[in-house]
Amino acid sequence: MDIIIKDSYDQMSRCAAEIIASQVKSKPDCVLGLATGSTPIGTYKELIRLHREGLDFSRVKTFNLDEYLGLGMDLEKPYDLDQSYARFMYEELFKDINIKKENIYIPDGLSQDPEKYCSWYEEEIKKAGGIDLQLLGLGGNGHLGFNEPGSSFESKTRVEALTKQTLDDNYKAFYQKANIPRSQMPQFAITMGIGTILEARNILMIVNGSKKADIVAKCLESPIDSQIPATALRLHKGSTTVVLDKEAASKLKLTGATHQSV
Repeated sequence: MDIIIKDSYDQMSRCAAEIIASQVKSKPDCVLGLATGSTPIGTYKELIRLHREGLDFSRVKTFNLDEYLGLGMDLEKPYDLDQSYARFMYEELFKDINIKKENIYIPDGLSQDPEKYCSWYEEEIKKAGGIDLQLLGLGGNGHLGFNEPGSSFESKTRVEALTKQTLDDNYKAFYQKANIPRSQMPQFAITMGIGTILEARNILMIVNGSKKADIVAKCLESPIDSQIPATALRLHKGSTTVVLDKEAASKLKLTGATHQSV
């Protein structure tokens, strides 16, 4: 596992975008796993800038980690739901790069048969040849995607009940700003499983801010434990890179360098 520590959020975002861009350049038809939330916004802005400088996404396929149950892409007006992750991805990345609509896969929270849909999503990832590079953020309780504490490290794409901490964090980050009552916030989500994530050939996790410092230290330095889902990354058999800003890295015992390998 490579741990890269940058001075700021902007530097972290540029570093992450360069890693993703390198993957796209080396394999123009690569499969990317993408994440939502506030953390990757800067990375996506950098990817848009790189696209304007020539980075080509026309052959890239993407699979998103998760989507709220009850929200998602409607075939008639796919980005009409303000708090859906489908709309987030469209606004923050897809509308500004040359990716083909048919190459975008986001879990459909509007599915009438979510369990069947989850199986279909897993099969589509396999048909695409698997994920070459999976981008991740880190939840305040150590979750990856919406894999909450206690999730099996072998889990696949499924419906997951969201914990109070996740609901609190996401309400403050998105719903409160949109003046949406908390009672209207979805309580469940479709998420790639931890097992699905670990099947990616390369994993890139980005984390910023002092409020994540404690959970970063637990994820990278405490014993591997399903109660801290992100500790599963240390079981990944492929390449794993963690890019942090200084604040997120402040509780790590590994200090004094901009780059550490463990």
